Amino acid sequence: MASKIAEAELDSVEKVFAAQEAVPSWKDQLTFRSFVIGFLLTILITFIKVKVSLNTEIIPSLNVCAGLLGYFCLKVWTQCSSQLPFTRQENSVIQTCVVAGSGIAFSGN
Repeated sequence: MASKIAEAELDSVEKVFAAQEAVPSWKDQLTFRSFVIGFLLTILITFIKVKVSLNTEIIPSLNVCAGLLGYFCLKVWTQCSSQLPFTRQENSVIQTCVVAGSGIAFSGN
């Protein structure tokens, strides 16, 4: 019975994204708004990582925070300005920028 429910849910998810192309071109994935939000969140996450590590001597991994904050910022950006809705790939670009940038900045500390 559980496999029937899982198959039904899988079918519905596939139907939602059936009209979209599988993977957009790299030019559509790397957008200005994803880099701006990625840069701003990199600064924020870097300060948080440095502050926490100096106080507790533990290096936090804030990957999930970067993904959630990126999603939230893009959602607010698209609602405030009448632009196209953001894609899953843009959220991945933001998370990658934040994790890589804060890692490099923290390592240089």
